[in-house]
Amino acid sequence: MPILAPAGKLTDVPIIMHCPVALTIAGSDSGGGAGVQADLKTFAALGVHGASATACLTAQNPKRILAIESCSPNMLWRQIEAVFEEMPPAAVKTGMLFSVKNVSVVARFFEGKRHPLLVVDPVMVSTSGTMLLKPAAIKILKEKLLPLAALVTPNLHEAGVLIGREVASIEIMRAAAREIHARYGCATLVKGGHLRGMREAADIFFDGRTELLLTVPFIKGVRTHGTGCTCSAAITGFLARGLDLPSAVKRAKQFITQAIAGSYRVGKHSVLNQRF
Repeated sequence: MPILAPAGKLTDVPIIMHCPVALTIAGSDSGGGAGVQADLKTFAALGVHGASATACLTAQNPKRILAIESCSPNMLWRQIEAVFEEMPPAAVKTGMLFSVKNVSVVARFFEGKRHPLLVVDPVMVSTSGTMLLKPAAIKILKEKLLPLAALVTPNLHEAGVLIGREVASIEIMRAAAREIHARYGCATLVKGGHLRGMREAADIFFDGRTELLLTVPFIKGVRTHGTGCTCSAAITGFLARGLDLPSAVKRAKQFITQAIAGSYRVGKHSVLNQRF
């Protein structure tokens, strides 16, 4: 089919460009700041084709979550299956899965077979305090999903749930990253953005060989809704582009810092600016 050339002339020469695919399996954010919407914005910014499987619907805005409704396990499976059938992802991330059945579906889809690099963002509680992963689902996530992951990206609260004690300092973050790796076999990025008394946002990465301390100065005056989703999506996007895991994590840290610094206003709220 002819396409419109930049000068406005028709040409019969098609533009063919190979684009890697990244898949997000997560919840939909009706406010557009987090979840599947943030992931797809991030993939697009990184030059990666974004595919999605919606695990649950949320009625939310940057201030609060009004309602959550889970996708049926069968429909979640068929979404993932449809993507893999014709558009095999180079990397996959999970975000908000919400229910026991949906965590189990994702684990069952990937277990026992070769699969792309899997980044698990263990979304458990929203910034406003709403539970985003049912307590019974945490057990399944630990036992079934994390052993399949290349990387898990917990914040301080989530890291505490995974190791069974509070994570409240850089040294405990280091210990937590090593303990999570030892327990579940996956590399770990413990995100310390909510660590009190710090002048910098510090994250700890550990993959069994390499440990990284990633720090950037805090950017003041920006409410950071969607940063966890965007960070894990950026790592997934860079993995889909062929970077190794430590490099993808470092580039993602730069990406999310730029997204926060470039935030713009929508109504009364700051919105991340996913650009590359």
